[in-house]
Amino acid sequence: MNNFDILKKGGEELGLDIDGSMIDKFLKFKDLLIEYNKKINLTGITEDEEVMIKHFLDSLSCFSSGVIKHDSKIIDVGTGAGFPGVPLKIYYEDLKLTLLDSLNKRIKYLEDVCSKIGLVDVNFLHGRAEDYGKKEGYRESFDVAVARAVADLSVLCEYCLPFVKKGGFFIAQKGPDVEEEIKNSKKAIEILGGKLIDKVSINLPFSDITHSLIIIEKRKSTPKKYPRKAGIPVKNPIR
Repeated sequence: MNNFDILKKGGEELGLDIDGSMIDKFLKFKDLLIEYNKKINLTGITEDEEVMIKHFLDSLSCFSSGVIKHDSKIIDVGTGAGFPGVPLKIYYEDLKLTLLDSLNKRIKYLEDVCSKIGLVDVNFLHGRAEDYGKKEGYRESFDVAVARAVADLSVLCEYCLPFVKKGGFFIAQKGPDVEEEIKNSKKAIEILGGKLIDKVSINLPFSDITHSLIIIEKRKSTPKKYPRKAGIPVKNPIR
């Protein structure tokens, strides 16, 4: 199956209508990802079909949360190679997207990607979530925070929930076995002002991979002491 069909039919399986102009952007994005990956370490996934499924369709599965609306203000925390934020922006061009990463080389790459595939209204932040989560203009100012990072859920909550305004949502993309992680994160979610509202299982099209979307609603303001200083959330997670 070619790249066009993987995106078109895979999108249909996820309940999305990915049109030709979007597919053109995805294919340009793929070429730039592969080109840049020769110079900076962005991904271990480099085969066309795998990029389509494990990066693009996986990122788009965030729409299955039901909480990402047109015109939403979204921050992708620890975006890395641009996932899930850039695919979400390709599908909903009116999203007000912020991409946050601690490595400046990745931010420069993302600036080039968004410029070359014609994405506007994207904000690029070089820095750590622990620092930006305290700053006025970023703290509690987003409708949705997304993260596809490998950190423990309680750590991700401390990185991401401070960015989310009351009534907004945090979507964490995780693997299939998350029950223990959710259980261990209950205290962190509550302290940081969140409430777990759903866990959605995603069967990635054209694969035997199952992922989970952990959906947390922001019910109360995050106490001012959070996020703690860089490094502390990982060393000493809220338990």
